[in-house]
Amino acid sequence: MGFLRAGIFVMTLLGSTAAGAAAQAEGFGTVEIAPVAEALTFARVQEDGHHRLLLVSAYEEGMVSGVDVTAALGADDPIDAYAAHGYEAIAALAAGRAERMPAGRLTLPARLTASHIAAGTNFPEHAEEATVTDGPFLFPKEVEPTAFNAPVPAGEALLDYEVELCFVALAPVDLNGALDGTAPERMGLMLCNDVTDRAALMRNVDPNDVTSGKGFTTGKSAPGFLPVGNLFVIPRELRPFAEAAELRLWRNGELKQSATQSEAIWDFDELLRQTKAREGMTWEYQGRQVGLPAPGGTIPARTAILAGTPDGTIFHGVNKSAMALGLWDFVAGGWDRPVTAHVVERHIAQEKASGDYLKPGERVQIAVRYLGEIDSTIVE
Repeated sequence: MGFLRAGIFVMTLLGSTAAGAAAQAEGFGTVEIAPVAEALTFARVQEDGHHRLLLVSAYEEGMVSGVDVTAALGADDPIDAYAAHGYEAIAALAAGRAERMPAGRLTLPARLTASHIAAGTNFPEHAEEATVTDGPFLFPKEVEPTAFNAPVPAGEALLDYEVELCFVALAPVDLNGALDGTAPERMGLMLCNDVTDRAALMRNVDPNDVTSGKGFTTGKSAPGFLPVGNLFVIPRELRPFAEAAELRLWRNGELKQSATQSEAIWDFDELLRQTKAREGMTWEYQGRQVGLPAPGGTIPARTAILAGTPDGTIFHGVNKSAMALGLWDFVAGGWDRPVTAHVVERHIAQEKASGDYLKPGERVQIAVRYLGEIDSTIVE
């Protein structure tokens, strides 16, 4: 593979510039809550080893107010509550007495699976800056979700962030419905940070077919790599509600990512159709083959669909120095590996030396109207 081909490869790796309007992360701890006529908003707290489910009515200055759904209906999980009682019965609880507690007490807002569907380069500016012209694409993300304030381990990774809207199946989703017009009218929504180790991703990606998704599962599935928001929302009208979501991510108080979900290339229905189209495909992960979690053409309940990230991630391509040095390493006797492998290693070494990626002690915050917050501290 020649130098030009290597340059094309490295510029098409998933990522985008770290540009984006700088802004101080003001107002964290306050999130507008949708009226129950528009959406049901849930949170959970854990007490004495048991979960308690709240129907949230307010989220202000670090305090959350809500009605105890568990006491009223016996359910400690929003998906169970919705399946057993439906929208209107839960909405009627909003007239009850609300209790108030610190937002820091909130835990995972719902029970979720550990296998998810993720979209790459699903925002135009992100795709353009990554020079991926034949995306978007899908891949499996294989990791247990963690709470909104759980620490994110850096280890030896080139650790990157990605704010995303996640659709969550409230019941098994028959993907044939995506083809015949009977896709679900309601899904759960929550925030996700699709944390990524860019080094692991680049070492495993297919340089000839980036949009195959090869290597993305490996780069995005380490423990702690899926912090989710502290609220779980079931909109009355899914599609307009989701498209209006304004995604925002701050690094150490500086705004890095900002976009509206309506800017995505594939909307919810197209994500389902694309999942159906990949039925039977597998990706290598930890010495085994994994597929998108849709056995028999059905997405199991509690599965998350990560709908893609806007521009503004830390990764923004491989510089010419790494390309030139990688080519030199190949010409100077490194013929046992492709030139792209040498370029990747040079890039990783330079990026580790630069200190641009997330480091222990840093803080990544996500706050989105109606959808809550993620507040992650990076640890060793």
